[in-house]
Amino acid sequence: MEKLSKKLLKENNYYPEKILQFGEGNFLRAFVDWQIDVMNKNTDFNGSVVIVQPLGQGVVEKLNNQDGLYTLYLQGVKNGKAIKEHTIISAVNRGLNLYTQYEEFTKLAENPELRFIFSNTTEAGIAFNENDRLEDRPQSSFPAKLTAFLYYRYQAFHGDNDKGVIIIPCELIDRNGEKLKKIVLQYAALWKLEDGFVNWIEKANTFCCSLVDRIVPGYPRDNINEITQELGYKDELVVVGEQFHLWVIEGPQWIRDEFPAHKAGLNTLFVDDMTPYRTRKVRILNGAHTALTPVSYLYGLNTVAESVEHEIIGQFVKELIYDEIIPTLDLSIEELRSFAHAVLERFQNPFIQHFLLSISLNSMSKFKTRDLPSLLEYYNRKQELPQKLVFSLAALISFYKGKRGEEEIKLADNPDILALFKEQWSKYDRSIESINAIVTNVLAYEQNWEMDLNEVPGLTAAVTNYLFEIEIHGMKQAIQTVLGQKKAN
Repeated sequence: MEKLSKKLLKENNYYPEKILQFGEGNFLRAFVDWQIDVMNKNTDFNGSVVIVQPLGQGVVEKLNNQDGLYTLYLQGVKNGKAIKEHTIISAVNRGLNLYTQYEEFTKLAENPELRFIFSNTTEAGIAFNENDRLEDRPQSSFPAKLTAFLYYRYQAFHGDNDKGVIIIPCELIDRNGEKLKKIVLQYAALWKLEDGFVNWIEKANTFCCSLVDRIVPGYPRDNINEITQELGYKDELVVVGEQFHLWVIEGPQWIRDEFPAHKAGLNTLFVDDMTPYRTRKVRILNGAHTALTPVSYLYGLNTVAESVEHEIIGQFVKELIYDEIIPTLDLSIEELRSFAHAVLERFQNPFIQHFLLSISLNSMSKFKTRDLPSLLEYYNRKQELPQKLVFSLAALISFYKGKRGEEEIKLADNPDILALFKEQWSKYDRSIESINAIVTNVLAYEQNWEMDLNEVPGLTAAVTNYLFEIEIHGMKQAIQTVLGQKKAN
């Protein structure tokens, strides 16, 4: 069977190299490069990507052997239907290995058509390494590699402000663009680069913060033989992603003219402040994940998809999102409901097995960052407690007992938190007084909550009552109480 190459493509367009991309991993290829491909086909963007492999080991050799081509499968719920579709991505022109092709990397800095730099070097990638030097070939850290590249470009064009670039990191850290720029300026100082370069960084280049969202399972090892038969060609770089995508970029609106994602129908937003969008994602998507996990798992379910599809748990999750989380957020109700609808479709994705136990890792800190702000803001705005969030907190305390019926739950969290719950549950005697003591001590654990939650009016009593219902009657009966379908005895 023939290997994927340009010979297999009916259309074989050449696009100018407008984009330098640090990282050749599954996410960037299924998210950024896919968007470039869509823009090339549907707008006048007319640009290709040069991928830099920042580490010694990577896949650029395979990518170059396939003429920069690879197949992307998008799988998930789209407009209410489970859809699986694939396309060949042709946005990548070539790949470079910095450890064997550094001179080509420096040569790329002289390209007048280069306009964008994207990256995804993991959360640990945006870091300063004081041992990096300008003369290294290559430098160790990603920001040092970037600083060197920008300096080569500054020199090649003699500080021409028209030859600056737009830098949009995709690493999953807050304010990623600001942090990257700060480290670039640190290297400029460490390497004693001239003031003209620092001024050029400030005036000619635009660092944007961004928020990316798409689940990308990656290379489909389990069924690659089946996929190869379906495709009719060999592709060593097949990548699988979900249908949903969102890219929020905080930066000047003029960038939209150069990166016309909106004209291609892509869910890429250029905004003045990405904070509300980050809050929306953390509270709705991540918050719902964390809140449903102990409830659904103790009910007897094991995955996100079956939880949302379930008559009882599905109702719980939907009411939690629409009635308790959305009212605490400040974007338009239409925007929030649309995002929530997309989240629930993603949760129902039949092509992705998202196990509740994998989400349960470090649930205490996750509840604090993802769900507690909604709980407190709901109380702040309405002067009453959000009952489903409170019930989820009670379920979380029950989950940390480490038992689902007779089955042991393999808890994974900070040793101090596990020790706290072990001590508290050792005193349980099926009385409401012992439940109240457990709740009081857990809510008082300021090391996790950064406050004493017993001070929230009515919270201790509400969590105690729900936890007592869960422990005495079991989750299946207790959840009926919070759903208002049936009062427990």
